[in-house]
Amino acid sequence: MYSIGGERRLTEFELPDMPGYEGSAPVRVGNAASEQFQLDVYGELIGVAFLSTEAVGRVEPHLWPRWRTLIEYVESIWGEPDDGIWETRGPRRHFTQSKVMAWVVFDRAVRLVERYDLDGPVERWRRLRDEIHDEVCERGYDAQRNTFTQYYGSEELDASVLTIPLVGFLPGTDERVTGTIDAVTRELGRDGFVSRYSTSRTDDGLPGDEGQFLACSFWLVAALARNGRLEQARTLFERLAALSNDLGLLAEEYDVGRGRQVGNFPQAFSHLTLIGAAYAIAAAEGPPDKR
Repeated sequence: MYSIGGERRLTEFELPDMPGYEGSAPVRVGNAASEQFQLDVYGELIGVAFLSTEAVGRVEPHLWPRWRTLIEYVESIWGEPDDGIWETRGPRRHFTQSKVMAWVVFDRAVRLVERYDLDGPVERWRRLRDEIHDEVCERGYDAQRNTFTQYYGSEELDASVLTIPLVGFLPGTDERVTGTIDAVTRELGRDGFVSRYSTSRTDDGLPGDEGQFLACSFWLVAALARNGRLEQARTLFERLAALSNDLGLLAEEYDVGRGRQVGNFPQAFSHLTLIGAAYAIAAAEGPPDKR
């Protein structure tokens, strides 16, 4: 992580006498997340590496040693608790989505080795992939409520588990995915939009409530499409896309109560997940000549 000036030391401090936008507080300089451990980012990196390889149909020789080094590093850290995708400020946890993204690391590693005849301990990675999958399904899943939870042993929900079918961890029509979609919609949804988590029960270092997170709402669209609920997915997608301003830009969140965009603006995460949701709908619809 770097500052806008390129600095790498991002020690965080607050400016208690300075009001933020519309009086929001606290105003912070720096970013404590620069010192956090987020396991999920390694899955994002290897996932992007895999997609880029699929796009060109080959692995550049100078890239594989770097990717392999990263994959082997994740072997040593995947079992540790982390700070999660949302950079929460409570104790480190075994966040379910973080473990799913660790699974992505080894799943894509196995597929890269097998597809492009690369060197690597594919059997070891296959065993790790299976081990993580079994662990997540046992410890990150609440069988009584039929939903994946925020972290191992927790009863809390987190919208990040909507990515489970999006990364291929489980099929979109799996009953556990169906239950998770329904639980997140019921407990974290508001007027069709989705919050990241319950702010009253998750320590994110900020007082009060927050708007509904647009990236999570687009994840819901994609999950619905993969779950076979195509009409629901289309309807929600159109509502979300219509929130953009006259330049087609989206913020981080949407305040349902006040009917306006809030948070960081423009937010790349919102636009990236919009693209992913559109792709999921198109894939569910099938080829244009078959629709």
